[in-house]
Amino acid sequence: MAPRAGARPYFYLSGTSGAVLEDRLALDNTSDREHTVTLRGADAYNTADGAFAVRSAKPAAGGGSEGPVTGAGLWISFGAGTTVKVPAHTRAVVPFTVTVPPGSPPGDHPAAVVATEAGREVGVRVHLRVGGPALAALTVEDVSVRGKGASARVAYTLVNRGNVTLAPELSIRARGTFGEVAGRSARTLPVEVLPGQRVELSEPWPGAPVFDRVALDLTVTAPGGARATGSASAWFVPWGIAGWTGLGLLGLGGTAAAALLLARKRRSRAGDRHGTRPHGSAVPEQAPAPDHELTGATR
Repeated sequence: MAPRAGARPYFYLSGTSGAVLEDRLALDNTSDREHTVTLRGADAYNTADGAFAVRSAKPAAGGGSEGPVTGAGLWISFGAGTTVKVPAHTRAVVPFTVTVPPGSPPGDHPAAVVATEAGREVGVRVHLRVGGPALAALTVEDVSVRGKGASARVAYTLVNRGNVTLAPELSIRARGTFGEVAGRSARTLPVEVLPGQRVELSEPWPGAPVFDRVALDLTVTAPGGARATGSASAWFVPWGIAGWTGLGLLGLGGTAAAALLLARKRRSRAGDRHGTRPHGSAVPEQAPAPDHELTGATR
């Protein structure tokens, strides 16, 4: 099956709760043999990285994103045209309906039309909007910095809290110890976040400093008035400096411990010379230990 020039890349349907909407799907067979195609409606969702996906017709073991259709995919019906035979070099046009149940909430209900043949599937997106108040809302969560230098990336999670699909735009502002640090100017992200979905993304940050403490502010906006900000802070310290600093602190700690031990030894000897042993204790007389005992030398 192959799409013709000028074909719509997706279906866009809108109506009120309880409405019955109609459209048509064209199947082009450009091969030299007949094809038998099975058609169905499917729910759509975002994968973890933001890609558009449709649910399988088969229940998934243990649940998860796959599984039986429970959303707008159920509203799509092909009637008697669920299975279609398309002769060689022929185009078949199949009508279908979308029946919006009464009481359906307003907003976007993402779905898809899926054609299956011999285990292979191809789908077309269905943008379905039910009339009523539209709410564009999102949040930015779990902001963090990964890597360093030119390979540094800012990771974050976007959650669509509204009832419409969002095409977000992101900008990054960074402030270091001595002022502004190069961030990222506003740009449209290559994802569409569906209602109720969350996606985990990361953004290259080539302007990350080599040595500084930086505060980051991520601002995300989308048409409809959606706006959210997430923050994070990060230390950027070259490994060479970090290692040298750690060894220096370790050496300082060892010197302090040795000085403390030496001070205790000296106080102990001073007490022996002035007869300050606890009352009633019997301690045999012995020569005081030589000072070089602290160095580990043999007596």
